[in-house]
Amino acid sequence: MKRLLPVALLAAACGNSSTPANVAGSYTVAVTNEGNGCNFQNWQSGNTASNIPVTVTQSGANATAVVGGAAGAYMTAVLGSNAFSGPVNGAQVDLTLYGTRSASQGNCAYTVNATMLATSMGDFLSGTITYTAATNGSPDCGALQGCQSIQDFNGTRPPM
Repeated sequence: MKRLLPVALLAAACGNSSTPANVAGSYTVAVTNEGNGCNFQNWQSGNTASNIPVTVTQSGANATAVVGGAAGAYMTAVLGSNAFSGPVNGAQVDLTLYGTRSASQGNCAYTVNATMLATSMGDFLSGTITYTAATNGSPDCGALQGCQSIQDFNGTRPPM
């Protein structure tokens, strides 16, 4: 988020309108794991994955990003979906995947949501994916309450 702030401020200073950028296309994406505040198993900060296919469709100011390949299958198994959706405002993309796979620890029931915040620069898309636990508020949820596990990502699509 901190890395996106200067870009957003520069765009605002230059009189950027909220007309949505064209972000539709077939991207090849790489991710890097950062902090693991939700203590997900097998998550190690600094680990990377590349060549992840992501297909973005867009209708006006609304976009959907579908993660493909093994990463998409893993997301579906863990979160219940591999599709993010939400608005495009200028060059800013703010997509959310609301998890539907329930998990529990003690009396804590939760799902995991993912939010993709990105900036589009022509055929390049970069930003963060933040995973958060949506809990039932039980005291057994402990560290899951308000936790965040974050990945940085960047992707390219063939020139338009």
